[in-house]
Amino acid sequence: MAKKAGEIADCQVLVIGGGPAGATVSTLLSKRGYKVTLLEREHFPRYHIGESLSISCFRAMEVLGVKDKVEAHGFMRKNGSYYAWGDEEWDLPFSHLPGEDNHSWQVIRSEFDQILLEHAKSEGVEVHEGVSVKEVHFENGRASSATWFRTADDSETGTVSFDIVVDASGRNGVLGNRQIKDRRFHDVFRNIAVWGYWKDTPPLDLGPEGAIAVFSRENGWLWAIPLHDGTLSIGLVTGKDGYQADHKRLGGREAVYMDAIESCPQLAALVKPAELVSEVKSETDYSYVADSFTGPGYFLIGDAACFLDPLLSTGVHLATFSGMIAAASISAILQGEIPEEECQAFFQTAYRQAYERLLLLVSVFYESYRGKESHFYKAQTLTREDRKGLRLHDAFLNIIAGTEDLVDVTTEGAYERLAAKLRGDEGGSPAPISNHNTHKEKLPESPENAIGGLYMTLEPELGLHRTA
Repeated sequence: MAKKAGEIADCQVLVIGGGPAGATVSTLLSKRGYKVTLLEREHFPRYHIGESLSISCFRAMEVLGVKDKVEAHGFMRKNGSYYAWGDEEWDLPFSHLPGEDNHSWQVIRSEFDQILLEHAKSEGVEVHEGVSVKEVHFENGRASSATWFRTADDSETGTVSFDIVVDASGRNGVLGNRQIKDRRFHDVFRNIAVWGYWKDTPPLDLGPEGAIAVFSRENGWLWAIPLHDGTLSIGLVTGKDGYQADHKRLGGREAVYMDAIESCPQLAALVKPAELVSEVKSETDYSYVADSFTGPGYFLIGDAACFLDPLLSTGVHLATFSGMIAAASISAILQGEIPEEECQAFFQTAYRQAYERLLLLVSVFYESYRGKESHFYKAQTLTREDRKGLRLHDAFLNIIAGTEDLVDVTTEGAYERLAAKLRGDEGGSPAPISNHNTHKEKLPESPENAIGGLYMTLEPELGLHRTA
């Protein structure tokens, strides 16, 4: 029998939010033997957008020990991406990446997220659904406890104490957004997403099997994602000002949505014999980043720390990536192996630079009608490995797939070269991305140029280690 909310006990790590970021960090810490409590304001399954997963999520599922459960569920197998961008058409199959069985999934997020949360429970995480966090309390400047309440009716309230709290509450940002209030929205990527679900569409015969298809248009882009229940997710991402003008001109959200689909011949042909089986939904896609991802006794992960335009399907990648490096950092803190400040600096640097690299790539990608090779060259400058020859396709695909971030933090010579690129050190003048980067000084050097002399391992255990 499930425990009542009033029985929530104190813990070593409190995780706020049960999405992929929260499920990842809580599962890994519980597997290490820590007492972890997770509070989720909703009852799963619950709806969420963000259905197309990058290939790095396959590897994250292996680390969590949940890959077989995800595979067995029957989600649509994703073997790559297709982009009709300007005058170019690009097939980006995962088969071009090193390794075998390179694929990910197109998922119904209510089902996928529930699998991850149930897996966290099976690994010993104490999960309480329908419980919200009202406030995180600080004692002598350090996060130490949180006040919670039953989401539905406030019928029960209480306080839970912890050693460390992880804000994985998404864009809601219980701690980072509502209390610390250091979230900064970027001047670019102030977009609106509008989408719906269709049934009885013809097969989406574009790109690799199961691919997401992306189509550029004058003011934004459209996506089409095939799902395992037979529906097709079709969405529009467009600028805020353009959306407002179209909304006024056309008479409403659904009219804007249908007009955008009709402007794309490939999608117009798909929906002609099909039926829209959902309401047309909308959401702001304003990209943002917190000034700091950590503080005394707390971590911000996933969308609670930063959010990026969905063009390259990086949302779940950043959620699981940040969950893994947070778990490694928190474990090192609780073991007393490495001072908290060093562990948090490692997390902050690793996650921020992973985010900023993708931010820069999205910015380049949005220069809509530049040639394919230009995108590939830009991606190549952000890849750590010195590749021989003009391996432009590999560089671009690796960054989209998210695998470069995993390689970087599990290798001692991790981010120094990337940091120089982001800061514009090599050119003598700041790169456009530099104003998003709080790390103005060079990273502390070690013989292997790791992050503060620390690097991360995934196996046999997740953890941080010194280079010497």
